[in-house]
Amino acid sequence: MKNLNQIESEILNKIENAKNRNTHDIIKSEIFGKKGIITELFKKIGSLGQNERKEYASRLNSLKSKLIEILEKKLTDFDHSEINKKLKNEKIDITLPGRTYFAGKIHPVSQVIDEVTSIFSEIGFSVEEGPDVENEYYNFSALNTPEDHPAKDMHDTFYLEYSKDLLLRTHTSPVQIRTMLKGKPPFKIIAPGRTYRHDSDQTHSPMFHQLEGLHIDKNVNMGHLKGCLYYFVKKFFEVEKVKIRFRPSHFPFTEPSAEVDIGYKIQDGKIKIGEGDKWLEILGCGMVHPNVLKNAKVNSKQYQGYAFGVGIDRLAMLKYGINDLRAFFESDIRWLEFYGFDPLDVPTNYRGLSR
Repeated sequence: MKNLNQIESEILNKIENAKNRNTHDIIKSEIFGKKGIITELFKKIGSLGQNERKEYASRLNSLKSKLIEILEKKLTDFDHSEINKKLKNEKIDITLPGRTYFAGKIHPVSQVIDEVTSIFSEIGFSVEEGPDVENEYYNFSALNTPEDHPAKDMHDTFYLEYSKDLLLRTHTSPVQIRTMLKGKPPFKIIAPGRTYRHDSDQTHSPMFHQLEGLHIDKNVNMGHLKGCLYYFVKKFFEVEKVKIRFRPSHFPFTEPSAEVDIGYKIQDGKIKIGEGDKWLEILGCGMVHPNVLKNAKVNSKQYQGYAFGVGIDRLAMLKYGINDLRAFFESDIRWLEFYGFDPLDVPTNYRGLSR
């Protein structure tokens, strides 16, 4: 925490010394870019002890919000300063029409990834990444999927022409294996990313986004899984009470396995999460199969854990009232103008299916 305070002080000093918009943009990229200071700090959560993670993640999220607010105010100050300078130095022809100003928008998928990552970081999960192009071992075999298993056909896998072994990953589950092979338990990670399957209609796309979760430790059980998912659903959909049910299912990489449904109702043409007598399936989960732990060089007699997978695009559709998944990838600026988010803006409620 002492180191975090020092980092905060250094960042605030940098922002304070920003003299113009260009410097401001460079500093913002250094803080929140793909390899930015805050981004790298979030990745280090997984290396902390169990007792430190929650406090550290909470402190880090608070710092993130504080820096976003300061950067936004700084940008506003630059705008006002620039306007005042022009008013002072330039003569304005008030008969001229105003200039059209276009502001960029954050895509709903990017927004949801940021929301979900922040929620799970609060309870000690760190972020891991893996390649989009995988081999059959990581994508299928290591996850306890036999060579002749029907899941391979069900996934409609994209194989690369020049190699029978290489493919576009059908889920982000391979990140589980890569993470466990390169480290030692306990593990508590999420893995958001792009996935690919040969499917296209109103609710399916050949390329979509998925988030994988994995928690491995000595005393992890289904109760922990239920508590984790209940916390996530409450935070993401911003409801205090929500009905959740676990239906028995089957996945090669978990045993027992379950599909998770949440309660909802339709009110005034909108979907209302947490109430009503209707059920909506949102994700799959289960306890990690011992064979998966064995393939990842983890002693299944000492360690066990749970895993879950959820579609990020599906979450965005449910929370923000988007009816057609294909629109996510059509690059229509009018659609993004309507459903997108202003930079540095955090929504506080969802729009509903009526939109």
